[in-house]
Amino acid sequence: MIIMGIDPGLANTGWAIIETRGNKTYARAYDCISTSSKTVSLADRLSTISFQITAAMERFQPDAVATEKIFFGQNHKSAIATAEARGAALAACGAFPAELGEYTPVQIKQAVVGTGSADKDQVTYMVRSILGLDHDPKPDHCADAFAAALCHFNLGCSAQRMHEKKSKTIEGIAL
Repeated sequence: MIIMGIDPGLANTGWAIIETRGNKTYARAYDCISTSSKTVSLADRLSTISFQITAAMERFQPDAVATEKIFFGQNHKSAIATAEARGAALAACGAFPAELGEYTPVQIKQAVVGTGSADKDQVTYMVRSILGLDHDPKPDHCADAFAAALCHFNLGCSAQRMHEKKSKTIEGIAL
């Protein structure tokens, strides 16, 4: 299974691709889409995010996409910008038949590190360890994108397997 993780942000949107084969998980690719508010209009920034996510989707043909849900904390201005970037990324993904998994920051940290209160260094360390990387994915938006993909594999795929197991049981009873 190929899973794309997306860490949305207007200034920096990280994306990462993992591939799973049995119990093994491999890093296939990652990148960070950076846009500048000083020289580029909002529409062009969102278009850049959409275009580059589309290009990655076309290249890697993921079976699933995992993204972080928007967290509205103290800074509503940055949350709105993040929501706009997330919308551009999801619109690009919508053109492909990949399933979508959406997770809170706490769910992602819990699935990858084991605690929902993990900091960025702990997430990066676990991403590097789980994927057997010889370096930290940089910038940290890429590590966060890998974490979203790993979360989907851990949570989303587990839920799918449970559903399939349940469906087989129900089918067995019905026959």
